Amino acid sequence: MSKVIAVFGAGTGLGVSVARRFGKEGFRVALVARRKERLDALVARLAEEDVEAAAFSGDLSDPAGVPALVDAIRDRFGRIDVVEYGPIGADVSFIPAVRLDAVALEKFSRLLLLTPVEVFRAVLPEMTERGDGAVLMTTGYTAVQPMPQLSGPGPVMAAARNYLYSLNAELAGTGVYAGTLTIGAMITGSESAERAAGAEGDLLAAGMEIPVVHPDELAEQYWDMYTRRDRVEQAHPAA
Repeated sequence: MSKVIAVFGAGTGLGVSVARRFGKEGFRVALVARRKERLDALVARLAEEDVEAAAFSGDLSDPAGVPALVDAIRDRFGRIDVVEYGPIGADVSFIPAVRLDAVALEKFSRLLLLTPVEVFRAVLPEMTERGDGAVLMTTGYTAVQPMPQLSGPGPVMAAARNYLYSLNAELAGTGVYAGTLTIGAMITGSESAERAAGAEGDLLAAGMEIPVVHPDELAEQYWDMYTRRDRVEQAHPAA
């Protein structure tokens, strides 16, 4: 039976590129996101490239919905071998630290920390039992390098990054890999790129230049991380 990758937060940028890259290697693909119409379009797009994919609609800001989503993927494909979690779309925006409050922090935490922890917790038992698998998570540059005016997602992703490092070490010797791809660039074709003008103004005001990267390049880095399993974290651009 061919392997399965579940892409949580699948969109027109990195998500579909990851699906395509793993699909090229024979993986079947589960695409998970909120809007079913957009997912169905991605499934059709992948089918034209001979990649078997299916859409699973779900609200990733609700950790309680994870078990049903994972069960639905297993019912359709029979297994989950790799998870890539990266729902950083147009609705995830920066907030200056002086304006950050508990309401905003809770919203970010549910999407960028609590739900991925629940997803990984749900799939790790079957992976460790098989002695093979991977859980991958996309984080942003501010998780590594805090910057003025650019708080909000950063503190939460920093916590997720901390968790991934611990998970990677604890899974050593099990055949299961945990890693994070930290991106400090605008991804062409993504929803975030659609609102690049506003984001660019915020970043430039904070003194940060914005490189641009094609999602296929990032997907290739994910494939390299998955196959080599020789580092916890890959940064783009490289430091």
